[in-house]
Amino acid sequence: MSEPSPHPVFTQCPVLHQDAHLIVIQKPPGVLSHPNQSGDKERCAFEGRYDLEKKCFRGKAGSVWLVHRLDQDTSGILMGALNEDTAKRCREAFESGLVSKTYRALLLGLPNKDGTWRDALVTQRQKGRVRTVVQAGGRPNAELHFRVLSQNRTRRIALVEIDLITGRTHQIRVQAASRHLPVLGDDVYGDFGQNRLFRKNAGIRRLCLHACRLTMPHPQKGKPITLNCPEPPEWASLAEGRP
Repeated sequence: MSEPSPHPVFTQCPVLHQDAHLIVIQKPPGVLSHPNQSGDKERCAFEGRYDLEKKCFRGKAGSVWLVHRLDQDTSGILMGALNEDTAKRCREAFESGLVSKTYRALLLGLPNKDGTWRDALVTQRQKGRVRTVVQAGGRPNAELHFRVLSQNRTRRIALVEIDLITGRTHQIRVQAASRHLPVLGDDVYGDFGQNRLFRKNAGIRRLCLHACRLTMPHPQKGKPITLNCPEPPEWASLAEGRP
């Protein structure tokens, strides 16, 4: 007979951290951070009915306030607050730049070196679809830093680590694609032919973008906390360097 969980069950996703104030989960790809306005019936990160105005899930175990989000096809660290005051403090930390967010991605192509990307991004919403584009000549409002961890010159694929400085819709995917280095598996901004080849030859059937690390001051205790969630191990194998 299994022992009862020490915490209320707010989610079907793996829980990375939970205390009296926070719950941090590992969101799988394909799971929504929250329902869209149209009312999605697909699986969401937390249990219960979603209050769009208050950004809050209300379920049998209690309430979870969503303090940030990940795209549906992006996996990794997603944080919720277990009371309204904590949610307010978390959102203020995100808005004030006190939260460090790190991602890992498989890119189709070989970046020359580590670097910084700055762009002017514009998000358009039409007929329920969201698409972000780079505005040529616009004032940059999106920034990230990236490091190349490994490259496979035969497959022409690179594993990179990305520090996201700003948080624009589809930011990493759009900035990478605009430099002809699309994220593997991206079915909106990516290389559809290469995606099909990797799906067939390597079994990659998802967007290869993962939120792997988040650091911030604990909203109630003040001390820094760091949450880690490694990317799938097969990504490193795909991007092993070749001469």
